[in-house]
Amino acid sequence: PPLKGAPAATAPPQTGRGHRAKDGGCVPAHIPVRAQAPEVTVAVHLVAASMVTLGGGADWLPSPPRSSRSSLCLLSGVRRAKIVPGAGIGALAMANTASTGNSKKPKEGYPVFRSALATITASLALATPALAETEIAFALDWRFEGPSAPYFLAIDNGHFAVADLSVEVTAGQGSLDAIPKVASGAFPLGFADINSLIRFLDQNPGAPVTAVMMIYDSPPFSIVGRVSQGISGIDDLEGSTLGAPPPDGAWAQFPILAQVNDIDVSSITVEPVGFPTREPMLAEGNVDAVTGFNFSSYLSLARLGIPEDDITTILFADHGVELYGNAIIVNTDFAAGNPDIVTAFLGAVAMGWADAIADPAAGAAAVIARNPAGDAALEERRLQLAIDANVLTDTVRQTGMGRIDTARMARALDQLRLTYDFTSAPDMALYFTDAYLPQGDVLMIAP
Repeated sequence: PPLKGAPAATAPPQTGRGHRAKDGGCVPAHIPVRAQAPEVTVAVHLVAASMVTLGGGADWLPSPPRSSRSSLCLLSGVRRAKIVPGAGIGALAMANTASTGNSKKPKEGYPVFRSALATITASLALATPALAETEIAFALDWRFEGPSAPYFLAIDNGHFAVADLSVEVTAGQGSLDAIPKVASGAFPLGFADINSLIRFLDQNPGAPVTAVMMIYDSPPFSIVGRVSQGISGIDDLEGSTLGAPPPDGAWAQFPILAQVNDIDVSSITVEPVGFPTREPMLAEGNVDAVTGFNFSSYLSLARLGIPEDDITTILFADHGVELYGNAIIVNTDFAAGNPDIVTAFLGAVAMGWADAIADPAAGAAAVIARNPAGDAALEERRLQLAIDANVLTDTVRQTGMGRIDTARMARALDQLRLTYDFTSAPDMALYFTDAYLPQGDVLMIAP
């Protein structure tokens, strides 16, 4: 049945695939490529050398148009692509039947080709791992910005590859965006606000989605305002104009902040805004404050030229809100059939976060590699804000990433009840499980 309160989910677009060549080099569309596979790269070099030694050279290999992205890249491109063994032999055989432009090829049955193909088969067989990579589509909550760096570092530093995972990261459009995508099965894993997930599951009983790893131990929900617009603290919200994107996770939890702090919501003028216009409207003075994540709205406003001493950040967590933030979510049908894959994915994510914490500049560089229009210094700072305020809390330093405290979650559910009428009694077990978290020290991400 249709999922309530959710946009239609679509199949994942081809964005941010882990094996995409960083330098824009040719990567075969029909051949899976491993993030880290140096032994295979060596094998392919040996294969190319063997063909030349045999006398056939490599000039007969087809050279289809660049736009097709389907050539074998055994000429200049071989230095940039790493081919997963076991996947390319059929594609290599295409070279015996295809021809383009000025390319030369031997006739069918030419002995040099048969010898070269035998060499290719033997060389790749020697480098073939025991398991083929599993492709995973991962739905983010937002654009490729600083806080998404750990997932890219898990790709670039080989953590997913070691687990035999080929991960494609897709940008999102807000904290609610990934939930229906994962519940529908379009994505097996995603990143979303757990509080929005709780409401979603109450409205869609039995939907196959749950949280399996807490990332934002302290939620990034905030109100960002301008001192020059009269917003210096939480007491200044009454009588103000507040810009709020309807799908925003912070806006979804704003009623809790208001109730816990006795804010007269009726005195606030709420202006629905889109994500692209949120900070520009605040910069232009059309609203006095906006709801958003602390690391997004603050720096986006600063980038628009607003002096930082004119920016006020009101964190919900500093004002009595005990909610958790974003977590890794999974399609429960997928998890039940692939528990080891889910655990391996979570372990690689933890290592990606450890890498980002140890070297935020490298994290920012990984983001800019996928979002060239971004600003590396800005994204490094955005990542550091998320680490300091939302990820590396005292609890995470002591007990590791990923878990929740059941007593705190119970209080969070009580706070959700303040502003939301559950159709069924809340059940913590429906919203989070630690059954797939990896064992050992991998979750201890603090330096």
